[in-house]
Amino acid sequence: MKTDRRSVIAGLASLTALPSSVWAQARKPLDPIALNTPMAAPRWARMQRDLLAAHTAACEVYYQRYVDADDALKCFVRWGANDGPDDAAEFTNDWVLLHALGASNKLLDLSQRFWEGHLRQYGRAKTREVAIARDGMYHRDFPVQMDWQHNAEGLSTFNVMGLSAPDDPRLIMRTRRFADLYTGRDRAVGNYDPRHRVIRSLINGSRGPMLRKATALDWAGDPFDASRFHLEHGEVNYAQFLAHYEEYTDVVGDNPLNLQATTLGLNAYALEQGNRFRQWSLDYFEAWAERTRANGGIIPSKVGLNGKVAPDWWGGTYGWNFSPVVPQTGKREHRNRVPRSITAFYNALLLSGDMEYMHLWRRQSQRINDAERRIDGVASTPTMYGPDGWYGWKPGPYRTSAFEIWYATQDPQDRALAGDDPWIAFLEGRNAGYAETALAEDRKKLDARVAASLADTSTAETRLADWTLDYNPAMAKALVQTMTGGLHIARPSWSRTSPPQGGVPLHCRLRYFDPVAKRAGIPADVAALVHGMADRETRVTLVNLGTSVGEVVVQGGAFGEHRIDFVTESGIRRDVASRNFTVTLAPGCGADLTIGMTRYANRPSLAMPWKR
Repeated sequence: MKTDRRSVIAGLASLTALPSSVWAQARKPLDPIALNTPMAAPRWARMQRDLLAAHTAACEVYYQRYVDADDALKCFVRWGANDGPDDAAEFTNDWVLLHALGASNKLLDLSQRFWEGHLRQYGRAKTREVAIARDGMYHRDFPVQMDWQHNAEGLSTFNVMGLSAPDDPRLIMRTRRFADLYTGRDRAVGNYDPRHRVIRSLINGSRGPMLRKATALDWAGDPFDASRFHLEHGEVNYAQFLAHYEEYTDVVGDNPLNLQATTLGLNAYALEQGNRFRQWSLDYFEAWAERTRANGGIIPSKVGLNGKVAPDWWGGTYGWNFSPVVPQTGKREHRNRVPRSITAFYNALLLSGDMEYMHLWRRQSQRINDAERRIDGVASTPTMYGPDGWYGWKPGPYRTSAFEIWYATQDPQDRALAGDDPWIAFLEGRNAGYAETALAEDRKKLDARVAASLADTSTAETRLADWTLDYNPAMAKALVQTMTGGLHIARPSWSRTSPPQGGVPLHCRLRYFDPVAKRAGIPADVAALVHGMADRETRVTLVNLGTSVGEVVVQGGAFGEHRIDFVTESGIRRDVASRNFTVTLAPGCGADLTIGMTRYANRPSLAMPWKR
């Protein structure tokens, strides 16, 4: 008899609805592990601490340069997919993430201030010709109507605030409100149809879904004199803005990009706002999994309002067959954005612990690789699909999302397709100097961005919201990789075909807390290097560069999703069987730890360890 996955998920949901006390299985906490072996300060450790510290001054200078006294972005305010509210919201990208790693509290404070300021700024800003935004580009603190490529980008800071400020009442209130725009609980908007398990349009938001064909004006925003601005997307005038979006019309019905709305459900659940957010997220994911299986293993890019895969399943804006004309060149460019939704399937993995969501992507990649053919004598695979079949051929195997699949599964059969990368080589013992190289590169980039910002001659009247993004000095990639063994999905380097991602939660092996200061992040003077990972094991070096004892809480995963089974240090094994354990580091001391873990064994939680 075929298993009904919806009933299995419902059963899991009822189990995880149990009180935390039941899951904790009341046991005496493990005594702190004392590390007292002297360790000469590694170069990577000093570089790590230097990079964390350098962000404070750099980000403060950037903030003072481009933000006014009301914490609003100093720019020409517009609505639109090119340079609208989502770009303004990205101004502090990675700042909260850096704070969660151990950077100064100033980064969290400035990020929170800017978030409030930009909400006021874009809530007051109104369009003239784009009807949906005539009463404000934000309504109830959320974009009135936009697609989830852009909505997700605009939520890049918001979606990680729970790492550092899980008790912030504003964050909790907004997370619930935003999630309920999509769970069906907020019936005033009608984005979600619970009967058919669809978000009813590619374009949706706090004023509901767009249930007609989109126009170029909807996407490009009101007419304006573009001649005085540097246009980041290559257009030279407003007419090209409109021409860019001429073919972006097919938006009614569900689209895989909408799955990124479930990050709001994940965060609401992890902030302990109720099991219904988890249930909705998994139910919606399972609807997409069912459609994918019914579509021969390929995630459809067009689903009807009835919840059924459309006959032209490859259709829709940003779909498998989306190759619009670029007005500057007159040529068609492939803009299939279906692969972006892989990051949302990580949400399902976190919420369910079910690796089937990654296996679904693995099977899709296999289907695409099975279509391989020789083009001009070179084995090639497609990236697009239309009424005439596969197209958009590129040399070699289809590797899009392969790294993300392997990172989650740690399955040897996924390793080869993931390809190679300097970070992977380091984790596999083939690139010993990677940590120092990566940290040095990010410090160099930080300094270059500070210098470029100081040399910038633009004014608020001559820059759009996206102008400042290339001056943001925040460089989190090397720190995320070296400290946490985590993915920095917002700026991927492991695949030339992986598109940049926005609004993605932190996915990592280890996370750190300062139990003395009662904050997220590694304590001052302490450094960490994750230098080995396998399915059931993580190897990390901890070192105290300071002159006083350092106390660190080490957690399995960003959400405590990985159960730490045991810790081995100097041949001594200590059983843990918990989300986290505590280490005390004597001054000038450090150690290599081997951490045995069962990944994705725990329900996700953003609660600080001492509050669980």
